[in-house]
Amino acid sequence: MMNFAVFASGNGSNLQAIINAVKKGRVRANLKLVVSDNPSAYALKRAKKANIRSIVVEPIGFPDRESFDREIIKRLEQEQIDFIVLAGFMRILSPVFIRKYPHKILNIHPAILPAFKGAHAIKDAFEYGVKVTGVTVHFIDEKVDHGPIILQELVKVSPRGTLASLEKKIHAIEHKIYPKAVDLFARGCIKIHGRTVKIR
Repeated sequence: MMNFAVFASGNGSNLQAIINAVKKGRVRANLKLVVSDNPSAYALKRAKKANIRSIVVEPIGFPDRESFDREIIKRLEQEQIDFIVLAGFMRILSPVFIRKYPHKILNIHPAILPAFKGAHAIKDAFEYGVKVTGVTVHFIDEKVDHGPIILQELVKVSPRGTLASLEKKIHAIEHKIYPKAVDLFARGCIKIHGRTVKIR
């Protein structure tokens, strides 16, 4: 069974969805470690409650992103981590990190990529007036919100809805499809051909 780490900087609701899925046997992999750059992250409390080891590596004190990432890589190697799941980790990983784990870093984005990249995707889509938005699970590469797409699911935007109601719908979809993507990866069901991800 593969070991994986979840990286989170904040509330950790996607982390919680993954923890629940692991406990129910819907993710067939060992969630061995939670990593955060924020000692106040609620995600750390979720990890503690679930008896999952967690570490905090704060960027203060590191001269650059690469040094920070090398420290995290060292910790991952100590824990024999096979792949990484980003769940609201608010730092851009350096090429040093990405090249260490090629096609082994999963991320979730609250829009249908390549539309509405960036940190405010739900708000951006809502304010643009789209009729449909959604959720994308993808691999990380060296460009932001760019790597090969694993899963996507659409969300209709109600003309009577609010930003808050749209966020709620988006998060519900995230909590459903992210554990599914993690399980597919852990079971070796994903094959990558260029930008195309095939699921078997």
